[in-house]
Amino acid sequence: MSGSGPLDVVTVGETMVAVRVADRIRFGGDATLAVAGAESNVAIGLSRLGHRVRWGGRLGADESGELVLRTLRAENVLVDTVSRDTERATGLVLFEQRLPDVTRVEYHRRDSAGARVGPVDSVAALTEIPRILHVTGVTPALSVSAAEAVTEAVRIARDGGALVSFDVNFRSRLWDSEIAASALRPLARAADIVVASEDELGLVARDPAELIDCGVSEVVVKLGADGAAAHTGAGITTAPGHRVSVVDSIGAGDAFTAGYLSALLDGGDIAERLARGNTLGAFAVSSRGDWEGLPNRDELSLIAATSGAALR
Repeated sequence: MSGSGPLDVVTVGETMVAVRVADRIRFGGDATLAVAGAESNVAIGLSRLGHRVRWGGRLGADESGELVLRTLRAENVLVDTVSRDTERATGLVLFEQRLPDVTRVEYHRRDSAGARVGPVDSVAALTEIPRILHVTGVTPALSVSAAEAVTEAVRIARDGGALVSFDVNFRSRLWDSEIAASALRPLARAADIVVASEDELGLVARDPAELIDCGVSEVVVKLGADGAAAHTGAGITTAPGHRVSVVDSIGAGDAFTAGYLSALLDGGDIAERLARGNTLGAFAVSSRGDWEGLPNRDELSLIAATSGAALR
């Protein structure tokens, strides 16, 4: 909710205009227009569950930027610190879904307004210290200034006593794995919570224990349809995933993170955090779009509804 009250989460990154084509891009045809971005996906997921969230970043002074702002405001995400760039356009991402679980992505974000996000944007977004700062490994890949923005956000949050959540979120289209590893390892070690898929974890550590030894409280490993596991100093907690029909896998990881952080904000234990993360992940893959199918709080129990049930 964007009303008054303590600020639960701040996230900083790039949000783009998203074009989803009905067939292959090269064939043209019908398409839908929306917005997408790892950090704003998480922000929307948290806001729908009733948390007060701010997204910070830069947008072009264009109609695409207006679409991003209008969408996030409609989702009750605070965008009051977002800056507008008169020299660069809002970024663009195109999706073509080749199979239910195979989507090809084409970026048009080089030198975008979002890629020019910098430390000043982090300072603005964190004027009020939230309970949690959430950042991802996508933003540092965009530019030197974007990497500095994430580093500054983490510094401000830690100095202010906020928890830091970091999703590795490696994008091979944006940078080489070795370069990414050198940039992302320090961010992972500065975080309280690290989220990664099994194949991403090796970019930041040999294993979860290495991060825990560095002071990370929780290392959460996403296991796809098999659920997730959380590693802490007390041991490992696992939670199974939900078996649902996959419509579109894009956004599932961000949805999981939103659910995990939501349960943390609510005071849930590790098992409850994993369970809510898996629930949001299941909602995400069951509908098209990065965030459009994410649930409101009163819909969380629907995941347990009998297959084919009609709620009358």
